[in-house]
Amino acid sequence: MGLTDFLKPKTNTESDTDESVQAVSDALMTLEDVIAPSGIEVGSRNINISGTYARTFFTISYPRYLNDGWLEPILDMEKEMDVSIFIHPINTADTLKKFQKKVAEVQSQINSRAERGMVRDPQLEAAHRNLEDLRDKLQQAEEKLFNVGLYMTVYSEDEATLNKTENEIKNLLDSRLIYTKPALFQQEQGIKSVLPFMDDQLLVHSKFNSSPLSSFFPFTSFDLTSDSGILYGINRHNSSLVLFDRYALTNYNSVTFATSGAGKSYTTKLEILRSLMFGTEVIVIDPEREYEYLAEATGGRFFNISLSSTHHINPFDLPNPQADENPEDVLRSHIIELIGLFRLMLGGLSAEEETIVDQAIVETYALKDITHNADFSDQEAPLLSDFEMVLAGMEGSASLISRLQKYTSGTWSGFMNKPTNVDINQKFVVFSLRDMEDELKTVAMYIITHHIWGAIRRRLAKRLLVIDEAWWMMKSEDTASFLFMLAKRGRKYYLGLSTITQDVDDFLRSPYGVPMITNSSLQLLMKQSPTAIDNIQNTFNLTDEEKFLLLESSVGEGIFFAGLKHVAIRVIASYTEDQIITSDPSQILQIKKAREELRDAQV
Repeated sequence: MGLTDFLKPKTNTESDTDESVQAVSDALMTLEDVIAPSGIEVGSRNINISGTYARTFFTISYPRYLNDGWLEPILDMEKEMDVSIFIHPINTADTLKKFQKKVAEVQSQINSRAERGMVRDPQLEAAHRNLEDLRDKLQQAEEKLFNVGLYMTVYSEDEATLNKTENEIKNLLDSRLIYTKPALFQQEQGIKSVLPFMDDQLLVHSKFNSSPLSSFFPFTSFDLTSDSGILYGINRHNSSLVLFDRYALTNYNSVTFATSGAGKSYTTKLEILRSLMFGTEVIVIDPEREYEYLAEATGGRFFNISLSSTHHINPFDLPNPQADENPEDVLRSHIIELIGLFRLMLGGLSAEEETIVDQAIVETYALKDITHNADFSDQEAPLLSDFEMVLAGMEGSASLISRLQKYTSGTWSGFMNKPTNVDINQKFVVFSLRDMEDELKTVAMYIITHHIWGAIRRRLAKRLLVIDEAWWMMKSEDTASFLFMLAKRGRKYYLGLSTITQDVDDFLRSPYGVPMITNSSLQLLMKQSPTAIDNIQNTFNLTDEEKFLLLESSVGEGIFFAGLKHVAIRVIASYTEDQIITSDPSQILQIKKAREELRDAQV
């Protein structure tokens, strides 16, 4: 219809048609009809909205000091509730005039009491100091004044529950010297003030300056975002990025606790991938061969350690002394480490046996011209069979030899009785222990970590050492103490130690378990089992809410601790990263199938 048609007088037929359209329009439901309650009953203390009771409160009094987060216990209550905070700025010029008059009045009262010889009133003098201080800050624009109204509306299915909720809120606030009242005969104005209309109809205000007003801020979640570092995940509270650099903390260590399938290895591989991009050298001790594809995709080295493997580490290898090190001290320290290894291999040593082993190690090195006074940097290291030969010529060594033979000539001789042929001076190195017998895994971890430690001390570089399923090393006193030594001394060599475990109880049962945690600036807790959660809660001082968060977390979710801060985190990866680091068997099969099809197509 054009404008001329619209302006033409309507005929009777057209009028009848418009009336019909209007009738149909009136019959249709509007948006207001859809969202409006079926009925509202307004009472003196409550308002009934379609069978749901609501009661609005306002605050009338506050203490002299307000701590940050004082509103948080109210917001954290598991109650249906709406809270509104109205902040009305006050004109500073008008306020300063009133303040000047008030300061003069208080000063006059103090002077009057002094003239009459009355005892000084500390409360009056404190008020005078506060008024002068606030007046000065207002004058210098350091502070501003506001009229503040705090209103809360709680909802319930019946009036009895509403009364109970009111008592809980009052008890929480009364303990902080904050007093509230229900909006008697103003429930309608109260609920309109709380609904998101930005309409303050109650107009019950208290005056606040800027500093205490900041304590009303209702959100208390932390941000863990820095200018450097890698992306660990997303803050689940406010969707900010959790960016952090472990090498900017007091130490570079981390611990990760999670149940099987919670995403701990996925998270660790994601950190490794992103750390490699920033030039960090990474070494992994992998008990389940989960890092092989990651090593292949990034051009790293993968060593499969087993009894039949072609990769060997000689435990008698000596680290080259540095310029500031005494060769005698290096040799003595390594001999002590070897005694710990033999204690582990031979199922313990008596005091007499330990003395024999000590002497035998010294003589074994002497066979290769390695002594306290010699330069052994270019000398060939002895083997375990050389140690057995020396031991055979010593009295009281029969039991030691019988226990040692399985490592030198028996079934277990393939791993450690040959010269070292692994080179870990690479950007990314993985030692897999999946094919190693369970009885030897702890021994193998001990030998590998000592070999790594020797290489770390020879060359200073930014490194990350990842020990997956670290509870294997916590089973033995010697391996646990060595792991703790790495955590304490690693910082001097620019080494970050990342320990990961799913057996939390076994880890914490060790006397070195809790010290390992306290010597780790980063901690990541992911989904936990009900049997371990109480131990976790006590160790990390978790609240009940954080405890339940860990019990209900999905894969890749948990709590991330960095120094004194911690946030709820969700680990995320790009599609390409996910294809490289996934541990999901179905995804791995698809990736292998795609690679085989690509290989066949190329052939």
